[in-house]
Amino acid sequence: MNEIKTTTNTNKGFSGFALKYIALFSMVLDHIHYFFGFTGRIPIWFSWVGRIAAPLFLFCLVEGFIHTHDRVKYFLKVYVISVIMGLIQFGFYNVLSGFVRGDGFIPANAMLSSFVILMVVMQGMDMIAHKKIFRGLLLALVPILLPYIFNLAVYMPLMNSGNSTGLFVANLINYSVLPLHTFIVDGGTMTLIEGMILFGFSYLRNKKVRIYAYLVFELFAGFVLVGLMMGGLNSKVLFFEAYEWMSIFAVPLMLCYNGERGKGNSGFFYFFYPAHVYILYALSILVYAVVK
Repeated sequence: MNEIKTTTNTNKGFSGFALKYIALFSMVLDHIHYFFGFTGRIPIWFSWVGRIAAPLFLFCLVEGFIHTHDRVKYFLKVYVISVIMGLIQFGFYNVLSGFVRGDGFIPANAMLSSFVILMVVMQGMDMIAHKKIFRGLLLALVPILLPYIFNLAVYMPLMNSGNSTGLFVANLINYSVLPLHTFIVDGGTMTLIEGMILFGFSYLRNKKVRIYAYLVFELFAGFVLVGLMMGGLNSKVLFFEAYEWMSIFAVPLMLCYNGERGKGNSGFFYFFYPAHVYILYALSILVYAVVK
């Protein structure tokens, strides 16, 4: 969500900040539908427009990671907020259960946790590219394989033994300091793959190849994989049930990226994301209490 390379926007197209402001607008629409869809008054197209938010933020994250002068600082900014939001989400299932909406709906906004995992993998990929093979493979593969290792070594033994305290601690760790991509609903494994594509192909001289590679993957995932899982595609499925394929409409905006940072306040995005999530959720609790 941050730190793209230059400060003066002299080229035609969209700067990094311009892309993030577009993403922010579409994200707000998406989350209005997400939090207030129960009213039946929020049009589905709010969520259609919202499909471009995550890929644009992801694209900017990859660009920021490539060009930032301090990757550790960049990582820690994202990581700290992801941990705080993870603790709040975990709290809704436990100590904050009294603040859960009347229908049991709990916000599962964990995109920053997905970004945290991706950033570690990207660092590993970069080390491999610079011939630091062993450390690179370690950083790249451990976050990818960790959910399966954790499931076999921790979750299954705890579940088999009925150790509720152990499961509580394991879940607390996974929601906060050690996110696992297969456990994340908001982004998760798909975001990890998408980010690896955008980052991996960035080493090519033609930077637009990564965007075309992303497009191919989205079309494959959005139509082929979804079609196989749902036993076929039709207009109802494509527009009202499995419309993640609409993320492809972020591609033209990515192609218009001019390689410049642009003007803006990077701290605003770090504040806005968690703030708007919990404000909208609190408002949805009030609205639910009135209409239900």
